[in-house]
Amino acid sequence: MAADREAMDTDASVQEVRRAGFWATMRAVLWGFLGIRKRSGYASDATSLDPRAIVVAGLLGGVLFVLAIVAFVRFVIALSQ
Repeated sequence: MAADREAMDTDASVQEVRRAGFWATMRAVLWGFLGIRKRSGYASDATSLDPRAIVVAGLLGGVLFVLAIVAFVRFVIALSQ
């Protein structure tokens, strides 16, 4: 009986961790791109961010970065002609 109660307490503590939303994940990834992050922010992110969401946000941020560079280069080339 005590083992069941302890297992329920462990399950409840695991469920208390609130997962970060899309924008919080994107913000953490963008800070990671810059390499600037407070230790308290990192500790908070480590407990609330989903690793799969970080990978998706990183890929999305990388694609957006490359597209922004390509658009900027095309703009500069168009101005010079």
